[in-house]
Amino acid sequence: MANLKEIRSRITSVSSTRQITSAMKMVSAAKLKRAQDAITQMKPYAEKLKELLQDLSTSSDNDDTNSPYSVEREVKNVLVVAITSNRGLAGAFNANIIKGTNNLINTKLEGKNVTVMAIGKKADDFYKKTEYNIKGTTLPNNLNELYDDLSFENVSRVSEAIMSSFTYKQFDQVLLVYNEFVNAAVQNVNVEQFLPIVATTEDPSAKTKNTDYIFEPNKEMIVTELIPKSLKIQFYKAMLDSFASEHGARMTAMHKATDNAGTLIHDLKLVYNKARQAAITNEILEIVGGAAALDN
Repeated sequence: MANLKEIRSRITSVSSTRQITSAMKMVSAAKLKRAQDAITQMKPYAEKLKELLQDLSTSSDNDDTNSPYSVEREVKNVLVVAITSNRGLAGAFNANIIKGTNNLINTKLEGKNVTVMAIGKKADDFYKKTEYNIKGTTLPNNLNELYDDLSFENVSRVSEAIMSSFTYKQFDQVLLVYNEFVNAAVQNVNVEQFLPIVATTEDPSAKTKNTDYIFEPNKEMIVTELIPKSLKIQFYKAMLDSFASEHGARMTAMHKATDNAGTLIHDLKLVYNKARQAAITNEILEIVGGAAALDN
């Protein structure tokens, strides 16, 4: 059994750790509220615009106004955008993205020439020394600074570079891998096709419905203006989803760490009290034994 001094030091150390995890939980909860509000306001608009984009792209299949972002080619070169965070202490948040990306590469993308564009320090550290690291492309590197100022303007520059690489046939397919925010405790790994634009999957009951759009000023301008903007919004929504998921995962992880620290302190105090009682009992036995020896 450890001596009393070691147990006291251990209790002090765990108490300090509990204060840190509790403070981190409170900070993440405050940041989560802002991030959750942002994604909650953005998601309905982004999803409806994506649906409109897919319908518009489908309706333009046999038209001269076809968008270059809806062209489907034989898939040889694939870009996978893995979105993680810059910091850890968020449970399995970053590990799930890396694991999901690796599973995607080893299953659906097996035999393809895959390039991984990492957003976030954790994914960048993992993939920069692998064969999937960005090389020989016009894509930007070191995208960790996006989280310093996560705005639509900054994210748009990255999405524009990805869209340009697709139109110049550097890549035949672009996939996004990110954590989709459900609530503070649940984040789902989502694999989403960014390019080329795919048609909306309709249920059989909806196949009889034909959507007739009135284009103003004309169809060509709608295609050239709306589609690039909606793609940027789709990419920005993925970043906001990941950002909110990060704070939700960190808040949950720090909450569990705080509870575990409290349980550990309780157990250590029991051990400390038992050790102290044993020491007191030993001292009493020594005193009684010494008195009995003097009597004899």
